[in-house]
Amino acid sequence: MVIRRSGRSRNCGSPFVVSSSLGGHHVPVCSPHSPFTRFVQSGSFAGLLLVCTAIIAFVWANSPWRESYFAAQHTQLVLALGDARLDLSLAHWINDGLMAVFFLLVGLEIKRELLIGELASRRRASLAVAAALGGMLVPAGLYAVFNAGHPGASGWGIPMATDIAFALGILALLGSRIPLGLKVFLTALAIVDDLGAVLVIALFYTAGMNLMFLGLAALTWGLALVAGWQGVRSLKIYGVLGVLLWFFVLKSGLHATIAGVLLAFAVPIRRPQPLGSLTALAPSGRGEQLGAQLRDLEDLLERAQSPLHRLEHALHPVVTFLVLPVFALANAGVTVAGSSVGSVSLGVLVGLLLGKPLGVVGGAWLAVKLRLATLPRQVTWGHVMGAGFLAGIGFTMSLFVSNLAFETDALLIQAKLGVLLASVLAALLGAGWLLVGVRNPARGAASD
Repeated sequence: MVIRRSGRSRNCGSPFVVSSSLGGHHVPVCSPHSPFTRFVQSGSFAGLLLVCTAIIAFVWANSPWRESYFAAQHTQLVLALGDARLDLSLAHWINDGLMAVFFLLVGLEIKRELLIGELASRRRASLAVAAALGGMLVPAGLYAVFNAGHPGASGWGIPMATDIAFALGILALLGSRIPLGLKVFLTALAIVDDLGAVLVIALFYTAGMNLMFLGLAALTWGLALVAGWQGVRSLKIYGVLGVLLWFFVLKSGLHATIAGVLLAFAVPIRRPQPLGSLTALAPSGRGEQLGAQLRDLEDLLERAQSPLHRLEHALHPVVTFLVLPVFALANAGVTVAGSSVGSVSLGVLVGLLLGKPLGVVGGAWLAVKLRLATLPRQVTWGHVMGAGFLAGIGFTMSLFVSNLAFETDALLIQAKLGVLLASVLAALLGAGWLLVGVRNPARGAASD
C-alpha cells in the first residue's frame, strides 16, 4: 500500500491519496475524477461562478422585473427559539449569517498559513505583509483624496480589499504561463489582505456596543479557545459554540461575521495521531473484503486530519457553491437607470485600479530594498505588477464593506458601480499584463 501526501484535496476531499497494490495493479480508494469535476474543483470555476451570479443579479436589477429583486432583498425572515427572536431581512441574513461562514473559512486559511503555510516563513511573510499593507494603505489614501469633506468619506475601506477567488481564478486560467512562486505570493498577499479587512471591519465599521452581549461573546470564545487548547476534535462542539458566538456577536454591536474569524482561531490544527501507524493497516484480500478494508482505511485517514483541516475541507464547497454565489446574487444587483458616477465611484475606481498595483509593488519593493524579503524564484517585478492589478479585483470583500460603510441608497449604488467596474477592468488588465507584457523566465529558458 502507498500513502502519499498530495497537498490540497483533489481526490476524496482529503489531502492524502491512498492506493493498494493488488496483483501488480494499484487500486485507488476513490475513483479518478473526470476533467469536468477537476474543473469544478479549480479556482477558475469559483471565479466563473461568481461572475455568472453577478451578471444574473445585474441583469435582474435592470430588467422589467427589477421590483421583485429588491422586494426579495427586503423580505423579512424570523427565527424564534423560546423568547429569543431574530427578525432580519433576507439581505441581512445573507450578509450577516451566510457571510459568517465565509469569514470562518477565511479565518481557518489565515491560521493555517500563519502556522504551517507560506506566512510561517519570516522572509516570505515579510514580502506578503509589505505588499498587502501597501495594497491597502495606498488605495484607502487615494479614495480619501477624492472624498475628503464629502458624504462618502466613510467608504475608504472599500478599495482596500482583494477577492482571492477571482484573483487566483485568473491565474489558474493563465496556466503554465505563470510561475508557481507568483501564485504562492498572490495567495499569501490575499490572506494578509483578508486579515487586514477583518481588522478594519472590527475597528471602524462597528455600531455601538452592548456590553452584556459582548461579555457573553467573550465567554463563549473563551470556551472555544479552551476546547482548542485541550485538543477537542469534535466539530459538533465547535459548531454549537460557533452558533452561540455568532448570536452574541450580532447582538453585541460588532459585525456578526467577526464571529467566524474568532471561531477559526480556536479550532486546533495539530495532528495528534502519527500517520506512520496507519501503514500497519495495509489492506489485503480481494473483492468485497478489499473494498471494505479500503473504506475503513480512508475513514481512518480522515480522522487523522486535524479539526482545522477537516473543517476547512468541509467548508470549501459550501462557500464556493452556496455562500459566495448567493452573496453575489444579493449584492451585485445595481440599477443603472438614474444612477450617476460620483466621487465615491471615482474613489473606488482609482483606489482599486491605480492604488492597488502601486501599493503592492511599492510595498514589495521596500521590503526587498530593506533586505527583509526576496522575490520568489522566477518571479520578476513585472509579475509583481501583474499581481498588483489582479489584487484590484475587490468584488466580494469590497461589496461587503460597501454595505457596512453606507446606509443611503445613492452612495451604496455609487460604491457598487465602482466596485463592479473596477473589478472587471482589474481582471482584464492583470490577465493582459501577465499574458502579453511579462516574459516567464522558466519558459524563456526552456526555449533557448
